[in-house]
Amino acid sequence: MNEEAALARLLGGAALRRVFEAIDREGDETRIVGGAVRDALTGRSIKEIDLATTATPEQVLARAEAAGVRAIPTGLAHGTITLLVDGETFEATSLREDVDTDGRHAQVRFGRDFSADALRRDFTINALFLARDGRIFDYVGGLEDLAAGRVRFIGDPARRIREDYLRILRFFRFSAEFSNGPLDAEGLRAAMRERAGLARLSRERVRAELLKLLVARRAPDAVQEMSEAGLLGPLIASAPNPARLRTLAKIADDAASDPLLRLAALCLDLPEDAERIGERLRLSNAERQRLARAASLLMKLHGVRRAPPDDELRRLLFLNGREAANDALLLAAIRAPDPAQWSQAQAYLRAEPEPRLPFSGDDLIARGVPAGRAIGEALERLKHRWMGAGFPDDPGQLADMLDEVTSSAN
Repeated sequence: MNEEAALARLLGGAALRRVFEAIDREGDETRIVGGAVRDALTGRSIKEIDLATTATPEQVLARAEAAGVRAIPTGLAHGTITLLVDGETFEATSLREDVDTDGRHAQVRFGRDFSADALRRDFTINALFLARDGRIFDYVGGLEDLAAGRVRFIGDPARRIREDYLRILRFFRFSAEFSNGPLDAEGLRAAMRERAGLARLSRERVRAELLKLLVARRAPDAVQEMSEAGLLGPLIASAPNPARLRTLAKIADDAASDPLLRLAALCLDLPEDAERIGERLRLSNAERQRLARAASLLMKLHGVRRAPPDDELRRLLFLNGREAANDALLLAAIRAPDPAQWSQAQAYLRAEPEPRLPFSGDDLIARGVPAGRAIGEALERLKHRWMGAGFPDDPGQLADMLDEVTSSAN
C-alpha cells in the first residue's frame, strides 16, 4: 500500500469521521497527530489514533455530548479527552504549550497554533499532523527524518529530556524501531548528560518503556548503546549482557515479540535475579514466577555445551511445561559455544506434544489407596515410573505400573 492510500485508509474510518464532525465546529480544526501518521507512512499497523484540536477540553466534552459521542475526561488538566465511538477509542488533546515542568509533570497553556504544539513534542517523526483533507503538516522536519531512518529530538535535546526524563528511554526505543543507522549523536550525548533524571521516574513507567524497547526492530543495537552509555544497568538492578540478547534475536524468531524472554536473555542468571529484577521493574507475580522457573531450570542446564537429546527434552517438557522448558533451553543455547546447533532442539520442543500423566487420583482410589497424602505420594511415584519407562501408552503396561504402585501404597 502506497503512502497516499495508507493515509486515505487512515482517514476513511466511519468512527473517526463521526469524531471530526462532532468536534470541528465554530471554526475549530482537528487533525490526526503523531504515531498514527508516522505508522501509516511507514506501512506499520496503526494501534491508536491521537487527535490534536484547537477546541478547548470543555468544548470537546460539550460537543461530544451533543453529538451522542461518549467522552471521558481522562487528562483534563492537560487537555486530553478520550472519545469512544462504535468500539473505537480516540484521544483528543487541545493544542498546548508547556509552561512549566519538573521532568515528570507539566503545566500547560492551551492555544490554537499547530506549529507551537509541534515544538513541544519529543521527536520530529512524532510531530506530523494529518488534516481531514489528507494534507500533511510537518513543522519540524519529521518527513525527511522518517525517510532517512533518523530519530532526532525537536530543538534542544537536553531541554526536551528535562521536560520528561522518560524521553531518554523513548529515544532508544524509537531509534531501535525507526532508525537505520547509528543513534543521533546529539541526542545520545544529551541522554548521557541527563541520566540522573532517570531516578525520578516511577518503576512502572520504566518497565513499560523498557519492555517495548526489547521487542523493537533493532533492539539489540539500541540495548548495546544503552549499556555502553551506562544507562541500562541501574534501571534493571543487574549487569546487562547485550551479547546474549543479540544471540537470542539471531536464533529464535519466535522470541521477537516476547519482551520477558528477551529481558531474561539480557540479565537473568540465577533464581534470585528474578526477584531483584521483578522488584526493580514492578513485574507482575506471573512474570516474576516465569523468570524464576526459567532461572531454576537454567541452572540444571548450566555447563551443557550441546543441545540435550530428544528423550531428555521430552522429560524436560513433562516435568516443567512447555514455556519453562523453552525458556530455559533458549537461555542455555545463548550461553553455548555454538548456539545455532540448538535449533533442532528448539524445533522439537515447539512441535512435541506435552506429555500428560495417564493416571489420576480416581484411578488410585478405585484400587483402594486411601484419600489424602497417600494419593499424592503414589502419583509422584507413578510420574517418575512412567517417565523412566519412556512415556508408554500401551494399556497393559500402564495397568501393570498402576497395580505395582498401588500394591505398595496399600
